[in-house]
Amino acid sequence: MTTATFILDLWSLLSLGLRNTTITISFLLGLVCFGLVSCGDNPVTTTAATDTTALTDMVQYPQKGSMHLLTDRPPQLETPLEIFKKDITPNEYFFVRWHMPQLVSRIDIDTFRLRIGGAVSIPLALSMQELRTRFAPDSVMALAICAGNSRSTFNPKVPGSQWKNGAMGNAWWKGVKLRDVLAMAGIRKNAVDITFTGMDKPVLSSVPAFVKSLSAAHALSDEVLIAYEMNGEPIPMLNGYPLKLVVPGWYASYWVGALGNIDVLTHKYEGYWMTKAYRIANNDQLTEKPDSLAKETKPVTNINLHSIFVVPKHTDTVVAGKVCAMQGLAFNDGSGIKQVEISTDDGKTWIPATLDAPIGKYAWQRWRCNWTPTRKGKHQLCVRATDSKGNTQPDKQWNRSGYARGFVEHISILVQ
Repeated sequence: MTTATFILDLWSLLSLGLRNTTITISFLLGLVCFGLVSCGDNPVTTTAATDTTALTDMVQYPQKGSMHLLTDRPPQLETPLEIFKKDITPNEYFFVRWHMPQLVSRIDIDTFRLRIGGAVSIPLALSMQELRTRFAPDSVMALAICAGNSRSTFNPKVPGSQWKNGAMGNAWWKGVKLRDVLAMAGIRKNAVDITFTGMDKPVLSSVPAFVKSLSAAHALSDEVLIAYEMNGEPIPMLNGYPLKLVVPGWYASYWVGALGNIDVLTHKYEGYWMTKAYRIANNDQLTEKPDSLAKETKPVTNINLHSIFVVPKHTDTVVAGKVCAMQGLAFNDGSGIKQVEISTDDGKTWIPATLDAPIGKYAWQRWRCNWTPTRKGKHQLCVRATDSKGNTQPDKQWNRSGYARGFVEHISILVQ
């Protein structure tokens, strides 16, 4: 029997009284001695926090490097900004976002099956071996980004996990085309929506399971994958092992991890996570006012145009008279980046940045710009991107859930 090595359910452990407590190496080594933790999990000193508003705690979960902890049940881990100096985000630093607190912590890969049912001619229960051998493999480099990435920058503040810019990552995804699996099952011509359900579960039966849907037309497109590899390796448990839906160009709320069930419907799916949650103002700017909320909303789907600084960080000190090699990232839904501009005077004037060559249609694109400050003191830096259609990031944007940030990035830098 082949079993995933991630055996200890850390979230259950935390809920039994270890919150706000340092989980020491000696304690976890004791669990190893009793066979409750695989040595391959690399347990290390960790601080568990319940404060969901600040990125102050660094933790190291199984298969992960040192990351910012937002919540521990379910785990939400943010990638440190310096990791984004790499075009491909390493698996061990890829952000973690779950909705249900009961995660899968042990999977027998020999008995695991992906089930496809509903409006199909032949219901399927596919093993990992069958997915690898009965279908042509496909791969795509794509940005996965939480719809709430950068939520902490909205003003006034909105509820929800206070992500900075690290709830995203760029990776190579390998798997099989969703349309090929649906074709084998014999998807019916009157199919309307396809739903996707992971193996994570709510604690209470009254809480709706996390189920997302795509239209049949989108599901049958050439680009949606059922991935079984991430950057050439099995997907980490915390990122959705053994299978993850990959929907390039769309926010990661659709990228269902620990994918277990696919159901074909002949009607529009109207579950909670489509009709109540993950919705945004139905206008081009995806914006509304706190005292005048949009009456019409729509599901959050395509990744909004945005750009960020990677170097310098707001905590960096820059030396007057010396070159600061600035760099950052620009991204959208795959429609392309035309230009990126930088301001060193809080948006009064703008200069063009240099764009690296695109590394993939659905990947982020790196920009670079050298800046030699001539005076000491605080400087307000800004970055904005323009897409291939001529749309430029707006100066302002706000919505009640802090979704799909697109407004211009500002950081304050001290020059000495």
